[in-house]
Amino acid sequence: MDSGAYGTVLRSKGFFTLATRPRVTGLWSQAGSVARFGPSAARDTDAPYAQELVFIGTHLDADALRAALDGCLLAEGERVPADDPFPAWETHGVDEACEHEQRRVGHGRESPRPVRVEHRVSSAIEAVRFSVLDRSRTREGRPPAEALRDTVALAREAEALGYHRFWVSEHHGVPGVAGSAPTVLAAAVAAATDTIRVGTGGVMLPNHRPLVVAEQFGVLESLFPGRIDMGLGRSVGFTDGVRRALGRDKDDAEDFAAQLRELLGWFRGTSPTGVRARPAEGLSVPPFVLAMGEGARIAAEAGLPMVIGDLRDRDRIRRGIDRYRDRFRPSPWAAEPYVVVSGTVAVARTAEEARRLLVPEAWSMAYARTHGTFPPLPPAEDVERRTMTAKEREFYTSGLTGHIAGTDEQVAQELETLVKETEAQEILVTTSTHDRGALLDSYRRLAGIVNPVGNLPSVGPS
Repeated sequence: MDSGAYGTVLRSKGFFTLATRPRVTGLWSQAGSVARFGPSAARDTDAPYAQELVFIGTHLDADALRAALDGCLLAEGERVPADDPFPAWETHGVDEACEHEQRRVGHGRESPRPVRVEHRVSSAIEAVRFSVLDRSRTREGRPPAEALRDTVALAREAEALGYHRFWVSEHHGVPGVAGSAPTVLAAAVAAATDTIRVGTGGVMLPNHRPLVVAEQFGVLESLFPGRIDMGLGRSVGFTDGVRRALGRDKDDAEDFAAQLRELLGWFRGTSPTGVRARPAEGLSVPPFVLAMGEGARIAAEAGLPMVIGDLRDRDRIRRGIDRYRDRFRPSPWAAEPYVVVSGTVAVARTAEEARRLLVPEAWSMAYARTHGTFPPLPPAEDVERRTMTAKEREFYTSGLTGHIAGTDEQVAQELETLVKETEAQEILVTTSTHDRGALLDSYRRLAGIVNPVGNLPSVGPS
């Protein structure tokens, strides 16, 4: 047995073996590896984890590696022998192990061997969908257009990683957000992807006429059939100036329930006006209600799926979910309650690196609370050097707490707790930060933790 820099490694039956958290194919490219995933029956059927065997090979010659792997992969459905000697230990060091194998082969002392990885996924997490909401945050020193292109690029990455849906948001007159036209941006995302569901999180219904919203989603569903979601919120503009520019005021949010009924009526052809929404009428676009304040009650009474956040106030989330489930009325859109919990999830190699992912957003929120405008995201290092007022420091510190952030293992544990506490059917991840490379790494690590590919519940909205 070797241990240390490469994690806990066993050499047995000619295999180079490492037990670790789940990974996805794309994560192995930096080590020059090739991966193939294949399901197999769990060795311990009563264990609280579902097990899957993944064989990873690494060699300087990819063609030779593939040939070597062909003869040693488990066939689909093949059971793990009861006397299998490889324990399901969970350690770090897979990338290092692959590099070690490359060096070993490169020295010419031994022939290439496959790297075998066994991972476990919590049974609670396994039953949950994981999705992404990107708010197209702008960054200091970068043009707003780049934030929109980054959103589209992130959607492609999310699709490759197996996330279930990808949503965009609506914000008007906000310096720190480029996403002001969610249905337009959703069209760009859908055109750039192939299979992931695409939608809005959400369209702020009080800002629009319900007929126009129905027509926009009818166009989206017609162009990308079976892939579009209609997430709807009740917020109006961020400031008095924005509300005046939109021709709205705060009281318009109080009409949300009526606006929602009118919107859904356009899809069902029940408008008393005699006007027909083209091409929306007759189409089925799953609606979701963003539960802010009265949103939980409205979603329940309308019989619609509910999206609720944020993770910094778990008690409020649980109360909102309880009210929603207690008052839910089955509808043509949903036969039973469907809960999506949204919030920031940051995953990194170390807990400190994960915390630094939260820093730009925490500062921008603190600035917004004290100055009335939400700025572009600054680099974390700039924030950490910044001199803050007492009030700014208070809001900034508060903005760093309550999120799910840490190493792969820490985040897996926190997610399992969240899912068990809320019994949510879906987690909508809303992480934003200045460092795009670190953000992509976080989403890749999260995908590795939850293994969302094929991880879909058997009931509930698409």
